[in-house]
This record gives sequence, structure tokens and C-alpha cells, in this order.
Amino acid sequence: MNQNPEIIGTSPKRVDVREKVTGAARYGSDLKMEGMLYAKVKHAEYPHAKILSVKTGRAKKLKGVAAVATAADVPGNPAFGAIIIDNQPIAGDKVRYLGDAVAVVAAETEAIAEKAVSLIKVKYKELPGLFDPRDALKPDAPLIHEDGNLIVHHKTRRGDIEAGFAAADRVIERSYSVQRVDHAYIEPEVVVAYFEPDGTLVVKGSHQSIFNIRSAVSGVMGLPLSKVRIVQASLGGSFGGKDDVMSVLSCRAGILAQQTGRPVMLSNSREDSLIESYKRHPYFMDYKVGVKNDGTITAMEIKMVADGGAYASMTQFVTWRSVVHATGPYRVPHVKTDVYGVYTNNTYTGAFRGFGSPQITFAYESLMDEIAEELGMEPLEFRRINILHDNDITATGQILDHTVSVGQALDVTTSASGWEEKRARFPKENSGRIMKRGIGLACSYRGVALGAEGVDATGATVRIHSDGSVDVATGLVEMGQGLKTIFSQIVAAELGIPIDKIQYRPTDTSLIVDGGPTVASRSTIMGGSAVKKAAIGVRERLFQAVSEKLDVAPEDLIAADEKIMLKNDPSRSVAFLEAIALALETGLNLSCFGWHLSPPIWWDEEAGKGDAYFTYVYACQIAEVEVDPETGKVNVVEVWAAHDVGKAINPDTVRGQIYGGVATAIGYGLLEDVEMVDGVTKTMNMDEYLIPTAMDVGKINAIILENYDKYGPYGAKSIAEPTAELCAPAIANAVYHATGKRIRDLPLNLERIVLGHKLIKKKRRVR
Repeated sequence: MNQNPEIIGTSPKRVDVREKVTGAARYGSDLKMEGMLYAKVKHAEYPHAKILSVKTGRAKKLKGVAAVATAADVPGNPAFGAIIIDNQPIAGDKVRYLGDAVAVVAAETEAIAEKAVSLIKVKYKELPGLFDPRDALKPDAPLIHEDGNLIVHHKTRRGDIEAGFAAADRVIERSYSVQRVDHAYIEPEVVVAYFEPDGTLVVKGSHQSIFNIRSAVSGVMGLPLSKVRIVQASLGGSFGGKDDVMSVLSCRAGILAQQTGRPVMLSNSREDSLIESYKRHPYFMDYKVGVKNDGTITAMEIKMVADGGAYASMTQFVTWRSVVHATGPYRVPHVKTDVYGVYTNNTYTGAFRGFGSPQITFAYESLMDEIAEELGMEPLEFRRINILHDNDITATGQILDHTVSVGQALDVTTSASGWEEKRARFPKENSGRIMKRGIGLACSYRGVALGAEGVDATGATVRIHSDGSVDVATGLVEMGQGLKTIFSQIVAAELGIPIDKIQYRPTDTSLIVDGGPTVASRSTIMGGSAVKKAAIGVRERLFQAVSEKLDVAPEDLIAADEKIMLKNDPSRSVAFLEAIALALETGLNLSCFGWHLSPPIWWDEEAGKGDAYFTYVYACQIAEVEVDPETGKVNVVEVWAAHDVGKAINPDTVRGQIYGGVATAIGYGLLEDVEMVDGVTKTMNMDEYLIPTAMDVGKINAIILENYDKYGPYGAKSIAEPTAELCAPAIANAVYHATGKRIRDLPLNLERIVLGHKLIKKKRRVR
């Protein structure tokens, strides 16, 4: 039972606010150590080439150079990977994209390290490159890795696809594509590596998933896990982007620290980051849909190709989420979906907020509007006919045994936005306007946490000190999402104490057991559940001590207002500090570890079906836009975003996630594109890689829906990633409503709006 209900569902001041606003927070680049060296990387000169020789002699002789390392200096495994062990921190036999390192240098200053890098001479034999993922599986395609260019093939099968198309009155086919985008975090990647006297390698830096990084470093360095310690510095943004690339940097810095016996800092410039760090997967998506004249969908056949780039990274997991959700939040009785992740010589791709859903949501939500038009229906009417409801069955055969709220999200957003009135009014008014108005919507559903991608479990420790202060520690990291505050609220609620009594401990692999990565919007539902269990554990020990003093049963007690009191007679109570003293006097341990394992789920990879996630979240976003048909400029006037979070433990944090997710999706929909030509990154800095500013976002109306879910703490589910999935297709649908131009490829840049095809020129911002 929640002991202190008033703190759950409120928005106390963030526990990390002071360090952030005063500048006291220490980010990776703030880390300084005595005798620290600075590292730089010699990157590949070709996207695909054999390495014939690496000559480092001149670099080693340069005054101020402490070490130069090549693949020959890797002490352990030459590569790491989540499933496929293929990502090489320092390339040995060949380079597979321009972000590969052929050597790394440690020197007294960054300038000396950069000079040394320029003195390293590499002899290559250039190999044929593969840059279009649609060509990857052709018989004559160049092989990126010896085992072939297929990273993974996932499928979904339901019903009888041929029977489904035979039952349709119409069969509609469309193709969509989405671009490669960068995480564009404010802080580029940075690590500092050093060895402790006992031989433990410590790597501090801008880490997202500390245990993933520890595993990679352990293998590459040839060290046991117990001799690798990963410590998170304050993080200047990640959005999924500081996982694999941080493993790479950590390994490189660790090798140099081992060679020199000194601390080594390796930090990427923005140019380094754009060339080297992994991106969101570009997708090519083909949809074939059977539909009756009354609007009922009978069948979907879907094929997708995802560009994994040079290394597998998270492609198996990203594409699996895509295959599960490819039909959207709609009833489809007959389904055949195939998703292929393939290697190319482009920058490799991995985790990015949304994790395989922003791509497919753009496709299926654009498609819903296109089918509705073919049938002469309004997009809202068509969706209402087909959306999922309670106890419906998904494309993977899963029965939805919780509150399915996509219809509720549709209702509240269409009502708040004046949908029906604007859909009718804007086309009439646009004939007399220079700037055309349009309004569009998009819906989604999303599986919560890791799902059947793997075992999902995490832990937390709550410790009460003799002075009444409390520590909470988990293996999940604060990235700006408010995790520290929400976990502190949970502890405060269970112990009945103010939130300012609680300290969130640094995220450090030496302080807590491996609880998995901070991904998949799993922090609140999984980490929060572990924190709650730990807090309940120490509370029960306090109750045991107090029950003896008050001569009552422990189950008759409650913690609130810094007291332990009788539920039915609050006048009989013991102060929180006195309860701690009583517990310690009797030898009770006031530190408790909570472990939370997700409910059972299953997936049959061969059959392409299963209960993919233990619960789902639902959402709808509506975008109102203004379009200049002469320049192609799109202004996002207003957005309405309704998300079912189960329970908003901290409503301000939820709203913040919605604002941030919508802004991210506006960039995805209109501006952002890492341009690559034959494996060469052309977008080299933030003057060319355009992200939304306050001038581009418009007004955002965050609408929080709450439908209790039995699997989360206090009924809470997830929020971070779903917010970034919807606005791009909503904008595309709104642009069509305004201009009559259907654009099936992202981003909706100026040229596509004006010319209506795939021409891409150098982008410029138009206000």
C-alpha cells in the first residue's frame, strides 16, 4: 500500500535542480586528473578498404606523445557487440565505414595528439562499397562482413494473408522511406580512463548504459568484470546515443591508459561525433493493404529494409520492435510482415529514442490517411473503425488484457484541437491565403520495456542512516528525464518522509548489481518497481521494531508525516528517527535490495508471433501547420499530444517528456538529415545539421491520460519514447491537408514540399 499518497502524482522540485542551474554538475569534459593525457583518433580514409599497413613511427617520435595504439595493441577481444561481435574499437584487417579508427594517440595536449594523428600513414587497398541497403542482399553485393550482409530477418505471421486480400474490396500499395538522423545531444561523447592501484580500470564519462559498456570494455581489455568500473558523469543529453559509441571510446581510452600508466581523456569533437557515432536507422517500407468499402482492414503485407550500417549494434532489437508494431494500433486479422536489417558501408545505426517505432509510425499513419481518402472517408472515421479496443488481438496474436486507450486519446485530442471544424474550414479558407493551413493526426501503440527482446529485470538498494537520511541506488542512469526525482518520490511515499531526506547515489557499476540498460522507457515501470520493493523492505523492518514497542501487529502500521503510526489510531505513533533507533538497537538491517523481474512473455521467432510485451501504452498527436507553397516552409502552429502513462507519478516530468518528444519529432519530420554520399558524411556540423529551435516548435498542449496498469508502481507505465513517434506523420498528414501534396519520404524539407519528389539539395533555414 502507498504509505504517503500525497507525494505520488505531484511535481516536487527536481532533486538535481541545484547542481544543474548553478553549474555545479560535473560533465565528462569537466573531469580533470593529475597527469592526464589527451587522446585523438586516426579515422579511416575510405568507407571500405583493406588495411595493408599502419606506420606510426613519426607519430611516436613527436615530442609530447605518450603512446600510439593500433589493433595489434588490443589486449583482449578485437571486437564487441550486443549479439553479433563485430564492432572493432580499433580496426585491424579492414575498415568498414569512415568512423572506424585505425590508430589512437595519447599526448600531453590535444594539439600534440592531433599533430601526431596527422603523422600516421596508412596504406589501404580500396574495396567496392555498398551504400544502398536495398542492394545488400543481391548476389553480387560487396560483403561487409564474411558471414554476409544480412544482420537479421524478423517476421510476423497471422491468419491467411491470401484469404485476407481475397476478402478485400480494394488493395492499396504504398512505399515510404525515412532518413538517417543524429541524436544531436548538446554534449559530444567524452571519457576519462585510468587504472586504480589494484589493477581496476575505471572509466568515467557521458555514459548511458553503464553495464553494457562494462561488458564491452571487459572483453576488449581482457579484464574480468570485477576489474572494470564504469562511472557516469552528469550527462548532457543522450536519447539512446551514448551506448555503443561510449563502449568504443572507453575501450580506446582504456588501451592508452594501460600503455601509459596515466589517466587518458578521449573526447569527440562535433565533427568526430557526426562521422563516428551511430544514428537512427534509415528505413525503406513497402505496405500492401486489403480493405473493404466499409473501411474494415482485412490484410496487411509489409516489407521493410533497415540500414544497419557497418556494424550490427542494436539492429536486431530495433527491427524486432518494428516488426511487432508494424501494423499500428489497428485490428488486422491477416498479417505478413518481413523486416530485414542489413549491413552497408554507411555509418552504423543503433538505439535512438523511439527504437524502431518513429520509422514505421510515419509509414502506417501516412497510409491510414491515404486509405481513408481512397475510400472517401475522413481519416478520423477510418481510424475509429479499425482501432484496437480492450481484449482485441494484435498482429502478433496477443490478447490485450488491459485498458486499450487509443480511442480515448483520439477523443481528447480531436476535441481539444477542434479537429472536425478545422478539417472542414481550412480547405475553404486556403484558396484565399498565401500561407495554407492544415491539420493532421497520428496514433500509436507501443510495447513497454524490453519485452521479449530478452530477460528484463533490474534492482535497487534503499538504505536508511541513523540520522534519518536515506540513500537510493540503482543501475539506471539520469539522462535529464527526471529519474532521480521519481525514484526519490517513490522512496518518500513508502517511508512517509519528505523527499529532501533522500539522496540518489552516483551511478557506478561497483555500487549496484547489473540491472540492464537505461533504454526502452523502462526506468519508471521497471526501475521504479525495484525501488518500491526495496523501500517496502526497509519499511517492514521499521514496522517490526515499532510493532514491539506499541504492542501491535506490523500490518496495522503505516508510515506518514515522518512517523510510524497505527492505521486506525494515528495518536499512537513513533517518530521516524526513534523508529530507526529502535531497529538499530535490535540489530535490524536498514538496507534493503529490491529486484524486479518483468511478468512472463514469449516470442516464437520462427512462427513470427507471441505475447511480445507485458503491457502497452497508447497515444494520439494532432499537428496544425501553416505551409508556404512557394518556399516549402512549414510552420508548426500547435500540437495536441495525448499519452496514456498509467499513472503520472510526477506530472511535470511527464509534460516535459511530451514537450521534448514532440520537439524531437518536429526535427525528424521537417529538418534533420545526416546526408551521406557513397559512405561519406557531408553533414559535418550543427550549421548544416538543422534541429528545431523555439521558433520552430509552436505551442504544445500536453494531455496526460491515466489508466491504471497492474504491472507498474502505482499503476505507472512509460512515456519517454512514445512522445517522439507521432508528430512527424501528423505533420505529413497536415501538410497534405493544407497543400494536397502527399510526401512519403522524410524529412519534409523545402524541396520536397515545393517539388513533390526526392530531390535533396543543401539545406538552409527559412524563417
